[in-house]
Amino acid sequence: MAAEARDSAFDPAELDAWVAQVRERFEVPGIAVAVVKDGQVVLERGWGVREIGEPAPVDEHTLFAIASNTKAFTAASLSMLADEGKLSLDDRVVDHLPGFRMSDPYVTGQMRIRDLLTHRSGLGLGAGDLLFWPGSDYRNEEVVRRLKDVPLKTGFRERYAYDNILYAVATRVIEEVSGQSYAQFLQQRFFDPLGMGGTRFNADALRPGDNVATGHAKADFTTLRPTFPLTWHNAAGAGGIYSSVHDMGRWMRAQLAGGTFTDAQGNEQRLFSRERQKEMWSLLSPMPIAEPSVPQLAAARPDFLGYGEGWITSSYRGEKLVWHTGGWPGMVSRVTLVPGRNLGVVVLTNQEAGGAFNALTMQVLDAFMQPAQRTDWIDAYAAAADKGRTKADKAWRERLAARQARSTPSLPLAGYAGTYRDAWYGDVDVVHDGGRLRMRFQPSPLLTGTLQHWQHDTFLVKWDDRTLNGDAFVTFSLDADGRVREARMEAASELTDFSFDFHDLRLEPVR
Repeated sequence: MAAEARDSAFDPAELDAWVAQVRERFEVPGIAVAVVKDGQVVLERGWGVREIGEPAPVDEHTLFAIASNTKAFTAASLSMLADEGKLSLDDRVVDHLPGFRMSDPYVTGQMRIRDLLTHRSGLGLGAGDLLFWPGSDYRNEEVVRRLKDVPLKTGFRERYAYDNILYAVATRVIEEVSGQSYAQFLQQRFFDPLGMGGTRFNADALRPGDNVATGHAKADFTTLRPTFPLTWHNAAGAGGIYSSVHDMGRWMRAQLAGGTFTDAQGNEQRLFSRERQKEMWSLLSPMPIAEPSVPQLAAARPDFLGYGEGWITSSYRGEKLVWHTGGWPGMVSRVTLVPGRNLGVVVLTNQEAGGAFNALTMQVLDAFMQPAQRTDWIDAYAAAADKGRTKADKAWRERLAARQARSTPSLPLAGYAGTYRDAWYGDVDVVHDGGRLRMRFQPSPLLTGTLQHWQHDTFLVKWDDRTLNGDAFVTFSLDADGRVREARMEAASELTDFSFDFHDLRLEPVR
């Protein structure tokens, strides 16, 4: 550790101060960080607590949901199967999953395995996420089957739009081709060989006594609380893994070593070929480069930005970055590789504050890159978060000002009650109960809440669990006979996670 500090401007003691600032500015109970440089772990440790109000500390072995950082494991799994000649990334999906269907027959026939990984299928942002976010009782096979009714928003391979559901399909491909469950494949091909002994393939595999963090969110965007337990048993390949910075350090070392690692006997072993890694790290789907939301973030604006296979690739200070983030109810994270510097950084947190992991990552990168003029990334990302919240608050005030609060519903409340069905999601109940309307998404127990009249035939559903931060407007349309023809939904706040894809629902009464 001391030798590394002499070779760069990275001082582990300075990291203590950065983490303290980040925890205070972003209200994060616990953070863990690992740094890998030139094949060695420079630092791995934790700060804070696993759960507010409880004494158990976060350390380098504390497990967090790494969420979409799982996607790199899913892509690597397919690459390993390609290296073994069991599939090609250019194979049609239907050649391995004959029942696979998209909502467009042409896209169904032309979809290649690589397309499952690159977010360019024509699906909209987060399309289909309600099938497993924030948790449902659907099986993985049912999620994949229901994809046939999820609407497309753009042309096939026309533009980038992040999705999770196609990684659920990728999970099924891995299982069909390997003859193993996804959990078995991860354990035997990654976790055991790399010595990732604490890592679990999803929350269902957590064991009594595991050193695991609890997620936290600001209920109603204001008060920090522990979140609900969750598992992605039905889309594990999109975001299921729980891991620690100790284990993720081993993953980063193998990635930076071109897919190789040293086994327990001291022999070099290979996970996947350099050719396959090059493809995973290539820019396959260009992503739009937004202008910085605040001037302080100007130095972070990349020269290029795009998605490969389970990884994002971009630039920073003339260096190529290979990275990804993960978002889970109550936990967010980032893994960043700088291949040209043989450098890797992972930041795991137990609060929904993306600015926290970004700020710490960038502080560490600057320490190793030693730029002539450093940016205070903690201040920069805090300013961006403040601006986002101010913008959302302004939008809400404008909604309130436009609301016709004295308007009344067209029907008695009982007239809106019934079971509604969406082609891809399934059934949603609206129940008239004790003079109020209650909404319940049948496959998703967490999506249960009360409908409050907003204006005319629009209601605001407020979910019982306030850490969801996913309240939504529900607008009923009537036919000529005064009966409900359909209901449409949209998120009420600009701060609501995109995985609440209510806007894609077309809820029709089940007569």
